[in-house]
Amino acid sequence: MTTRYRVEFLTYCVDALKSHRRDQLGLLAVPFVLHSQPTAVYQEHSENLVAVAADTHQRYAEIFRDVEKLIADHIHHERTSAPGKSKLKLLVPTVGSFFSPLPLEDAFNYQDRKRYISRRRFVAPSFNDIRLTLNTAQLLGLVRGSGSSPDSPSSSSGCGIDLVTFDGDVTLYDDGACLTPDNPAIPRLLRLLHRGVRIGIVTAAGYTEAAKYYERLGGLLDAVHASTSLTPTQKSNLIIMGGESNYLFRFDADAPHRLAPVPRDHWLLDEMKAWNQSDIAALLDIAESSLRACAANLNLPVAVLRKDRAVGVYPLDRAKLHREQLEETVLVVQNTVERSAVGERLPFCAFNGGNDVFVDIGDKSWGVRACQQYFGGIEPSRTLHVGDQFLSAGANDFKARLASTTAWIAGPAETVQLLDELEELEGR
Repeated sequence: MTTRYRVEFLTYCVDALKSHRRDQLGLLAVPFVLHSQPTAVYQEHSENLVAVAADTHQRYAEIFRDVEKLIADHIHHERTSAPGKSKLKLLVPTVGSFFSPLPLEDAFNYQDRKRYISRRRFVAPSFNDIRLTLNTAQLLGLVRGSGSSPDSPSSSSGCGIDLVTFDGDVTLYDDGACLTPDNPAIPRLLRLLHRGVRIGIVTAAGYTEAAKYYERLGGLLDAVHASTSLTPTQKSNLIIMGGESNYLFRFDADAPHRLAPVPRDHWLLDEMKAWNQSDIAALLDIAESSLRACAANLNLPVAVLRKDRAVGVYPLDRAKLHREQLEETVLVVQNTVERSAVGERLPFCAFNGGNDVFVDIGDKSWGVRACQQYFGGIEPSRTLHVGDQFLSAGANDFKARLASTTAWIAGPAETVQLLDELEELEGR
């Protein structure tokens, strides 16, 4: 593969991992389409088809191998105090940090056996093919544990993962739904807890009362409470981080709703302790004013909801807002707050909730880091965040990549598949 094509595909992969934007998807077509070999209809039953598929597989695997080596070199430079000098950094100056190696060639081989990517004659590897291959590579990197440090304060799970954090809507359950007892993710989450893995549900839902979280997550909480195989310590390894990074609850079998609030001084990061109430109020004032202006400008049938550490708009009478209206509102509010003095001092997250727009103090990178601290200082290289919002404007899982490794799923069914894949890879 020539340097040109390596760079173009690498740029896409880094974009998919770090920026998660679709605007560079066209770059993906170059190396893969060049290696695809369409076969005429009359050759469909030709013995040559097997040979063509084998050759295509080899060529695709070479592309992933090239990128894998560049990422490994980049990680080596960062760990040897020579950041900025890797070939990857020279090719893609905006590339960030990788918390674990990504065995992309092995991941492609795994996904090719499931999706028959190299057997296709006319359709090059798609956006979803690459996304799922990256997820598999991330799981492999974690399971093999080569990204962890020998002096890690926590490694009770026996594998390379000590903490898995999950988004709620569209990740564990459908948008606007709840985690009901029949949800297929529940037994898989229980098995994670049984293996000593900590679980944090890091959700944008910003409730101050345990009862509200129980309404959304009652199926899981009841299942943990009823389990006879989990020890009290394993049960206590389930926590809920609400409002992105603002309210922490832990599982408590004796609490009325299976959850007990954790005092902020038990989990706040040092930087978060500097967030003062006057700045929080000022930022939410600016955000609220901008939200109201957007609602008026776009004639949105919405109401404004102001909370302790969030403000947002939601539709009246269950009206359905258009995606373009939601994203326009997110971008306007985000730009307005960023340009303010308080927006430079205080982190915030403006996001599209599917049919509403909210602005929260902090974001999921802070939420995941707070979960890591609560459990004794778990490393990013031993943490996995699973979410669906890495793509469009106002994607609130996007920031989690600053605090941990990530897996990008497209719905609850894929979360179940991901957890099954993790068990399979650990079994190997």
